[in-house]
Amino acid sequence: MRAPRILTFAGSIRTGSYSAAYAALAARELSLLACEPVLISLADYPLPIYDADLEASDGVPVPAQHLRDQLVMADGVFIVTPEYNAGVPPLLKNAIDWASRAKGEGDPFKKPVFAIGSTSPGALGGYRASMMLRQVLALGLGALVLAEQAMLAGAAGAFAENGDLKDERAQQRLRALLSTLIEQAALRAGLRA
Repeated sequence: MRAPRILTFAGSIRTGSYSAAYAALAARELSLLACEPVLISLADYPLPIYDADLEASDGVPVPAQHLRDQLVMADGVFIVTPEYNAGVPPLLKNAIDWASRAKGEGDPFKKPVFAIGSTSPGALGGYRASMMLRQVLALGLGALVLAEQAMLAGAAGAFAENGDLKDERAQQRLRALLSTLIEQAALRAGLRA
């Protein structure tokens, strides 16, 4: 029986992104667990700002279709969001909006199980953005989102040179969330008895 496929990506593509570093760490942690980890970057899925008129005239952009395909092939998805002005960054929201418009077999938001991570240089660890992302996924798109989430406060000083977290407890919390994601994704996909 195949291992569950777990897709991971960050809602930021800037150089030195804490969210991208956290997503990369998650992918490394996943590689040590019983799953098939897949790490992508939204930089590889360039999209215009969602516009219904553009969609009507030109259709869904090819990168949105490709992102949708990545989501629908996944059994579990771990999204790491930074916090911009107490909310989800436009890059992430726009990617989700476009992926929700692309057509094909399977529902990219109802098939996989989702887990949320967030990062912030501040003390809340991106909590407000994670709540907004949860609302978009669960209420807006009907996704199953795990109650647990992994928030990384003080992200500017949280990473060791090797990419691990300096705080071992924070790394253990991330590992525990990813283990739960794998278990729930496997159950939902019928991969374990």
